[in-house]
Amino acid sequence: MVVHPVLRDAHEAPRAPEACLEEAVGLAKAIELEVVYAECARVSRPHPSTLLGSGTVEHLAQVVEESEATLVVIDHALSPVQQRNLEKGVKAKVIDRTGLILEIFGARARTREGQLQVELASLTYQKSRLVRSWTHLERQRGGFGFLGGPGESQLEMDRRLIGDRIIKIKKELEDVRRTRGLHRKARAKVPYPVVALVGYTNAGKSTLFNRLANADVFAKDLLFATLDPTMRQVTLPSGRKVILSDTVGFISDLPHHLVEAFRATLEEVDGADIILHVRDISHPDTEAQRDDVSSVLRDIGIDPETDDRVVEVLNKIDCLDAEERDALAAQVRRDPRQVCVSALTGQGIEALDALLDQRMNRGRHVVDLSIDLGNGAALAWLYDRGEVLERRDDEAHAHLHVALDPADLARFEKRFSAEA
Repeated sequence: MVVHPVLRDAHEAPRAPEACLEEAVGLAKAIELEVVYAECARVSRPHPSTLLGSGTVEHLAQVVEESEATLVVIDHALSPVQQRNLEKGVKAKVIDRTGLILEIFGARARTREGQLQVELASLTYQKSRLVRSWTHLERQRGGFGFLGGPGESQLEMDRRLIGDRIIKIKKELEDVRRTRGLHRKARAKVPYPVVALVGYTNAGKSTLFNRLANADVFAKDLLFATLDPTMRQVTLPSGRKVILSDTVGFISDLPHHLVEAFRATLEEVDGADIILHVRDISHPDTEAQRDDVSSVLRDIGIDPETDDRVVEVLNKIDCLDAEERDALAAQVRRDPRQVCVSALTGQGIEALDALLDQRMNRGRHVVDLSIDLGNGAALAWLYDRGEVLERRDDEAHAHLHVALDPADLARFEKRFSAEA
């Protein structure tokens, strides 16, 4: 069962309740749960004990009994007390939105780093949900006084063990962060610019990644189809090489401790040269999704409004009718930070490649160099690191008109100064 609580101030929310319910059902189906019942439940006043009203709880209990549902998903954050009371009221296991997202992340994580990040988020979530149900396992000695009071209870021991494990995982993730930093430094020496894909879950990031990189990353019409970051080398039409990075999808009401847990991964976005914000432009809530992604980016120090690295890729234009596509094309022509594509059909990919080339070549120096034809190493270096715009050979020299980054030009002059 999936229930989306509609609070009294929900009319101010950017999304329609039905759309929120549909997304929650999609989350449940993402881990192959069979949804037998779904509804939006009106909540005039949130109850501290159950969030939902007593009448709603009785109604849900009846539906649980009739449908034989074994799990109730409440598409809202629940306190530990609310979760426990709801379980007693509906006589079924209850999880909230955060718990459901954690279940999906746990099922999707493949790499060691992804598994660590999921475990950290999960333990942080569980720590507040330990209930005093183990008093029969109290240690009989401890405390002060002649007889001694109860020692460390099972509850306290669980908290301590979880706390110890959280500390250990944070240390391991710190090693991951340090390793990622070393990798970024190594890439800076090569250097290959990094293009990071971000966006709301199911916006089509992985499909676009596969289209640009000719890769076979798992892509499906599924929320959080991919979790672990993936990187591939991509050659742009100009011949310039870049690193393309696919990241975890964002979602509305993403708990802060989840963002914290995935900070090591999200730092890849912060260090990128270009950030492609992939949007499902055909989705009715595309503007609200954009705001959710912008909110997470701000959490990691990137302001999409002022950061010139951010480019909006308006995806899934194949789902729009001709009139909507024309209006969108006119909008994109007025905004150099937008491009419209269909990652599925390939429409607009050439324009995206051209935009990436243009962005990458911004600030490059165009110089004329004469290289001895026998100096194959210098010629190969220029073709690999720069963009040769024109070449003319005579008997002894190759005369090149080439675009280079200032740093690469300095490297070339230092390494091949005798030949240049």
